[in-house]
Amino acid sequence: MRTEDEIRDTIRLIVMELAPEPDRALSDEAKLQGDLAYHSLALMELAFTLEDEFDLLPVDEATGRGIQSIRDVQDHVLNELRAREVATSAASA
Repeated sequence: MRTEDEIRDTIRLIVMELAPEPDRALSDEAKLQGDLAYHSLALMELAFTLEDEFDLLPVDEATGRGIQSIRDVQDHVLNELRAREVATSAASA
């Protein structure tokens, strides 16, 4: 199982790899649409890639609108993974 830091690093790499303008990000506070020039199609590709990488459920529109920065993406994925872990633990108890 990956550590939180490893997961955050993987997410950052994916975000930067798919970013239309990856050289512009300086930190995890970089904005997807402003700093990295993500547009709707690129955001969809990012969502699908993260869903595949971490076996996540699709992001609903309301949640997606709240994800603005690399850190927001990292926090969302980690929260989803934690929720799944709790659900799995509860189901096996």
